[in-house]
Amino acid sequence: MGAILEVQPEATFIQSESSEYFHPVNPEAEKLANFLNQKRFLSLDLTYGYPINVTMYEYLLDNGMTREEYHWFEDHQVTARCIMGNDYYLTNEHLVHPDGFTTSAGEIFGYYTITRQYYNRYRLPIMHTETNRTMPDSVDWFYKEWTNVHKLKKDGIPIVGFTWYSLLHQVDWDSALRHDRGVVNELGLFDLDRKIMPVGKAYKKVISQWRDVLANESYGLLFRV
Repeated sequence: MGAILEVQPEATFIQSESSEYFHPVNPEAEKLANFLNQKRFLSLDLTYGYPINVTMYEYLLDNGMTREEYHWFEDHQVTARCIMGNDYYLTNEHLVHPDGFTTSAGEIFGYYTITRQYYNRYRLPIMHTETNRTMPDSVDWFYKEWTNVHKLKKDGIPIVGFTWYSLLHQVDWDSALRHDRGVVNELGLFDLDRKIMPVGKAYKKVISQWRDVLANESYGLLFRV
């Protein structure tokens, strides 16, 4: 960031991070869930210079970070225009078990509630930088995420963008690119032949319907008479 600002001092940085939440399955798992809900912020805390608590500081030291390395982040904070990009998928909420094992919780709080937690912490403009679902659930999921984004904007959260990931279907993303199998993951707005998918048509429709409305909406209270 510092190097970029030396060349272009008006640069804006959009930083994408997964937005998470950990739900304890019972009281015995609550302590661990609380720890994980602190740890989920750690990368952004270091990036943005948010003061971490003693528990997280001890965690960093126990896992190899030195005092000097920690203070490097404090000493190299960059004053710049930053947009906090947060991703949300069906897999972003977790059930925490007493033995430390976690499983997928599905959607419990959803994007609206979790994003407010991140905004309350950092007070930065926000972009929903990633989400998707495969067919036949993609269109319903798209409208759900769009509704959450628009509700946040109406409630005064400075939302500046929304991205469906990705433009085209992905290949071998199911194995995180570990295996070159040529498996097509049908997650795109368009297929690999550039033919628009149903979710792509839904995205296009939302842009057409809401373009003028979004341009006129301001952050904060909006009174209609």
